[in-house]
Amino acid sequence: MKILVLSHRIPFPADKGEKIRTFHQVQFLASRGHDVVVLSPYEDDGEQNFARDLAKHLTVKVLMFPLMAKWLRLIRGLAKKLPLSVACFYNHRLQTAFDKLVGSGECDVVICTSSAMAAYVFRNPKLADRSGSPKVRLIMDFMDLDSDKWRQYQKASSFLMSLVYGREAKLISRWEKHSYERFDDCFFISGCEVELFARQLPESRHLKIMGNGIDTDIFFPRRLEERPHWPVFLFTGVMNYKPNEEAVLWFVNSIWDRIKGQWPDAEFFVAGMDPGVRIQGLGRKPGITVTGFVQDIVPYYHNASVFIAPLRIARGVQNKILQALACGLPVITTRLGAEGIKARHREDILVADSDDDFFDAIKQVLEDKVLYERLAQNGPLLIHRDYNWGSMLEELNRAVEIRDRE
Repeated sequence: MKILVLSHRIPFPADKGEKIRTFHQVQFLASRGHDVVVLSPYEDDGEQNFARDLAKHLTVKVLMFPLMAKWLRLIRGLAKKLPLSVACFYNHRLQTAFDKLVGSGECDVVICTSSAMAAYVFRNPKLADRSGSPKVRLIMDFMDLDSDKWRQYQKASSFLMSLVYGREAKLISRWEKHSYERFDDCFFISGCEVELFARQLPESRHLKIMGNGIDTDIFFPRRLEERPHWPVFLFTGVMNYKPNEEAVLWFVNSIWDRIKGQWPDAEFFVAGMDPGVRIQGLGRKPGITVTGFVQDIVPYYHNASVFIAPLRIARGVQNKILQALACGLPVITTRLGAEGIKARHREDILVADSDDDFFDAIKQVLEDKVLYERLAQNGPLLIHRDYNWGSMLEELNRAVEIRDRE
């Protein structure tokens, strides 16, 4: 079948959550013999190299289109009363190319990665009228319930920013519901996301779960050897992303001095691209290293003692936690961070929310060798059992192949 993938970011290199997810979907569909075309907007000219690499790596066609200056996109979004995250990813040339491909009559399936990309479907004249035959099958990968993320931002922000985030939450919520009505299948990353969205709908027959997997050829436990240093704490992620930034700032401001008082040689690595000024400033504190972009994140997992994910704002399943579990690294996170992950407290993972509880969890895992080893052994077992990409993507395969039977 001929499949068009509208991807809000080029899924290569697969180095962050949504890009990893879309990359594996495209890889899976291409491996099944489907003719896949990826259409994506871009901001940086260097991303065109990523498009060439993706096309070569997966033997798919990739079309990319440059976005106008961000401030112009935001003004347009405000003027047209659009969600700003929709306006940020819209490009007229991409729309024209998409319309041409759909109009050719050779498009069987359209997959959108996030509700923002639904704009191209809504504005396509052929897809606006779903009565034609044969019908193009529309699949939406919401990934997370973005409207709820914006609501969390609203609650955790100053008055002025809460107005901005509140507007986005309200408009994105409408956009998500409109997408649900228009698309044949709508996927979320976990049952928690499905349940949360279903509460807003009269019925939920189009909602399905397609979780994230982990490539265990890349993320695997460290070989048995002496620990190079003890303790070493690790957090990974894109560091200009508000939930990641807030998590690290909370950990350092609330707990780090207590940790250094208990373990003077403790180290904390913040490994991830694009750290802002506040995160970079943490690197001046004793024992804290802010790496910025790293080419290979696996050695950081292998050299750490404990992975911490003190997320105060979160939606969906955290890839960083799955990666740490796959590497046999004990994980301490909050209830929001653990949401959607099939992990048992004190068997696969430790869950703590308050300052005192988080510090106590750290103390337990560092001082209780039996607990430490249990978490280190159970993490990889959990990933192999419940988070392999092959089984996760079968639901997508079924949704795509319905088109063949229509």
